[in-house]
Amino acid sequence: MTALETAKNAIRMEHITKRFGNVVANHDINLELHKGEILSLLGENGSGKTTLMNMLSGIYYADEGQIYVNDQPVTISSPKDAFDLGIGMIHQHFKLVDVLTAAENIVLGLKDEGKLDLKKAEQTITEICQRYGFEIDLNRKIYEMSVSQKQTVEIVKVLYRGAEILILDEPTAVLTPQETDKLFAVMRNMKADGKSLIIITHKLHEVLEVSDRVAVLRKGEYIGDVHTCDASQQSLTDMMVGRAVTLNIDRPQPVNVAPRLEVKGLTVYDELGVKRLSDVTFTANAGEILGIAGIAGSGQRELLEAISGLYPIASGSVRFHDPEGKNGPEGRELVGLDPMAIRKCGVSMAFVPEDRLGMGLVGSMGMTGNMMLRSWRSGRGVFLNRKEPEALANRIWKELEVVTPSTAFPVRRMSGGNVQKVLVGREIAQDPAVLMTAYAVRGLDINTSYTIYNLLTEEKMKGVAVVYVGEDLDVLLELCDRILVLCGGQVSGIVDGRTADKREVGTLMTRVGGGSADE
Repeated sequence: MTALETAKNAIRMEHITKRFGNVVANHDINLELHKGEILSLLGENGSGKTTLMNMLSGIYYADEGQIYVNDQPVTISSPKDAFDLGIGMIHQHFKLVDVLTAAENIVLGLKDEGKLDLKKAEQTITEICQRYGFEIDLNRKIYEMSVSQKQTVEIVKVLYRGAEILILDEPTAVLTPQETDKLFAVMRNMKADGKSLIIITHKLHEVLEVSDRVAVLRKGEYIGDVHTCDASQQSLTDMMVGRAVTLNIDRPQPVNVAPRLEVKGLTVYDELGVKRLSDVTFTANAGEILGIAGIAGSGQRELLEAISGLYPIASGSVRFHDPEGKNGPEGRELVGLDPMAIRKCGVSMAFVPEDRLGMGLVGSMGMTGNMMLRSWRSGRGVFLNRKEPEALANRIWKELEVVTPSTAFPVRRMSGGNVQKVLVGREIAQDPAVLMTAYAVRGLDINTSYTIYNLLTEEKMKGVAVVYVGEDLDVLLELCDRILVLCGGQVSGIVDGRTADKREVGTLMTRVGGGSADE
């Protein structure tokens, strides 16, 4: 037998340490991935999961320690080295060229003797798809594909390059339950074929469903591993956090419910003239959390941006009903107003956008500077009021446990989860009448996610109309009072969060006009 055939471990990492200046991202980590195994990698934000996987995929190079592939010591100093060793990583943000077909993306960048034979390549790709159960149109352009189809292209791309070890970073973040089931079936097929997989995810129920073993990192150090059959969501969370954590989303009955935001017939087009929303009608009530579900690209982002004055509206009405009734029974019309005009007319609206650094925060500023973006006009003359923003920054730093050296540390140098904490904390602190959040817990570990859920519930009980766009249907069904489902820019149904079924919502997400939009 060859060494490859007798090797027990596909990957072995010994005493791996990685530093960025004075920050130790990974410290003395020992990790094993067995052959033919699905390993889940868990940890809070900033625990070093992505950094560790980036060293396997050749993006970073370890400062100390040794990596073994098939029990042989190796040096991985570039993504090419990783591919040559049979390691492929599927990133959360896909690395595809939109104007090329699926087949062209899969073979892109590969060297071939003579002229590329695309038909021969397509035959090989088709064999891979049939072996593992992928469904893909090789001649379809990437920009015409759904998120799950793009993800399929990414996975097939690394398999085509000969990957025996696959690393998937948050693979189910934007998938419907049905698409997640398909992905898990494919992963099991790959495992049965002898592939070894590492999955990074924050969804513990998926960890328990698909993985064989779970490894946990905490603050850059390896805590230990456990067989999935011996674990529960509670035990895994306690390992991640280092103490007992309550995993309950409190959903009290709404009180003093009243219309706060009334949207009628909203239709919007993007800059290319493509219709993004068509005749969207709903009401967001004070004292309720209205969830918005839909597969990626169904118009969630455009809906929130249109309401907040950031996206042009072709037709329709958005009316704000003041808690004190100052605008009369008809309410205040917001269509045609930009965010500054909306604020000047007395509408207290907070918005957590999907693009946290591009739209929500200024990356070069620290926490205090980003708090000041909300209050700089309250200063007198040329003097800015720094006292209140500094106090707010310190409060968010402490209460949400933001990992940062100081409130002056640039937010772009923080981990994605900590950036999200800063943004969500700032918007909730504005005491709004309407709070709209787009993927408020994206990239957050489970402990911080539950903190955010409870903060949103507190806002609801204060009489705030909360609009929550989320990816996890389990959370939407546990947190929200009502759920509006979007499909292709249209409302396919509005369901009761307490009585709706996960499969029912998943079906509405893929069927335009699937139900009544009437409450």
